[in-house]
Order: sequence, then C-alpha cells, then structure tokens
Amino acid sequence: MFVDYAKIKVSAGNGGNGCVSFRRQKFVPKGGPDGGNGGKGGDVIFRVDSQLHTLQDIKYKKSYSAANGGDGSSSRKTGQNGDDIIIPVPPGTVLTKVGEKRIAADLVKEGDEFQGAEAGLGGRGNHEFATSTHQSPRESEPGKPGEEFIYELELKLLADVGLVGLPNAGKSTLLSKLSAARPKIADYPFTTLEPHLGIVKYGDFDSFVMVDIPGLIEGASKGKGMGIRFLRHIERTSVLALLIDITDEDPDATVSTLLDELKNHNKALLKRPRVVVFTKRDLLPAEAELPQLKDGETASFISSVSGEGLSELVPQLAQLCHED
Repeated sequence: MFVDYAKIKVSAGNGGNGCVSFRRQKFVPKGGPDGGNGGKGGDVIFRVDSQLHTLQDIKYKKSYSAANGGDGSSSRKTGQNGDDIIIPVPPGTVLTKVGEKRIAADLVKEGDEFQGAEAGLGGRGNHEFATSTHQSPRESEPGKPGEEFIYELELKLLADVGLVGLPNAGKSTLLSKLSAARPKIADYPFTTLEPHLGIVKYGDFDSFVMVDIPGLIEGASKGKGMGIRFLRHIERTSVLALLIDITDEDPDATVSTLLDELKNHNKALLKRPRVVVFTKRDLLPAEAELPQLKDGETASFISSVSGEGLSELVPQLAQLCHED
C-alpha cells in the first residue's frame, strides 16, 4: 500500500532526578553530600532510510516515545542516559508541527536527520549544591521534562519527470512502456489510484526517474477528485510532461485546465520546463490531420502501443532534465 501522509505524536525522554545522599564511611562521622545527577533522556530523531518508499509503517504507529534518563545515586553516580529513538522515513519526507505553517524539516538524502523532540536534562544531585557555608545540602533537582509534539508527515516523491494529464490520458501506459514499472492499466478513468515511479534508461548508462500521478480534473487543486492528495508528488520534479489524448475534442482547453490546476497548487510549477505530448497516435489514421495547439505550445505525438515517437520523446525529456 502506498501511504504518503501520517500524523504522529513524539515524546522525548524526561531527565532523571538528582539524588540526595551523604557519604557513609567508617571513621568518617560526618560524610559530605554525594548525591549524583540524573541522566539525560533520549531524543526523538527522524532519519532518512532510502530503503523505505512510503509512510505506511509510521502511519499505523501513532505515538513514539524515547527512554527517560535514570535517577542519580550515591557516590556521585550519574544516572544512565535514556536511549534515543530513531524514526526511519523515506527520502522526500516533509515534517510540519501541528499548529505551525512553517516546515520543520525537509528530509531528502540518505542519512539526513532531524531532531524532532529534545530530551530533558537530568536534575542535579545534592553534591552540586554544597558550598563553604552550606556543607550539608538536602536539596536536589527533578529531571527536566522532554519535549512533546505532534507532527504531520508528507511524502513528496523524488523524480525527474512528472506525467500530468486527465484521467485515462495514457500516463500509466507510457510509464510501463519506458520503464520496468507496472502500474494498473485499463480503459476507464482513475485506473491509477496512487503514484508510480519508474526508471527510464537511455544511452549506455544514463537514466532518469519518471513519476505517474493519478489523473487530474478541474478543481483538483481544491480537493476535487484525488488531485490535491497527489499534486505534491510533482513538486520536486525537474520537467513536466502534459499528456493529452489525441482524440480530445478541445486539447487547448485541456492544456489550460492542467496548467490552471498546477498554478493553483504551486505557481512555481509553471516555471518548470515542460512538453506537451499527444498520446494514442495509433487511434488516428496515418493520413489524418494532427491537432495543433493555439497558445504557442509545441507538441510531440506518440503511441505507447506501437512505440511511435517514443525514441524521440525520451532524449527530449532527458535533455530538459540536464538543462534544469
């Protein structure tokens, strides 16, 4: 199951309590204070693990707590520090504290870390309070509480080329033809219910990553259909490919709809290099007039079934990726 959203509570460990203790040694009738300090609690740390691809494991565990620090003891022994808790997340995870608009962390590369909650420090034992005028202190400090937050986690897939189009525009078929990805393909809208990644190889050793997101419809950026949930997955793409069914009766309106939804979701998407690709070329007779776009958009024509145009499309996309 592909899961790209989770909300969890994280709690860092509390610090251990300081100890009140006095030395008890033979022939030392008035031993001084020797109560030790409490240990530090454990931190909560988010860490990128490139072996993960969804937030599924995190979604179904609602709460994460690090260990508390141990209490101090006699002989000035400091309590044991609590163990940190490491929460592995997939590359592309964005963390936001509930109630705040500012992004707390954007974890992209293997090994990237973010301290989600800081542990409490241990309290001081009574030996820390001894002075020349106060030689037998009986006070100590309790451990400090660890931080506690609720985080929203969003996964934004990392890809070079994002396929954008209306439902049943041929995105999944194209991805399956160019890569080893095998998304569900059928001749009805909303076949794709989750994003799919595929590696497109070209030349001898080069490749780029392509993502197919579920079809967009007008109003997707406002939550209609499934668009708002999946539009985030093209935010990191370098190049956009707008796929239009060649039998579309008004391709200019379709391009306009797609661009409007991209703009409403994130204006920066309109600045990305893009290509318009008419799919299903095999549905038109060879002698049929090909559609032309009015707004200066140039278009390519392909058939994922016959393979027509694919050998020209791949290097075009690759070049745009390198130019970015």
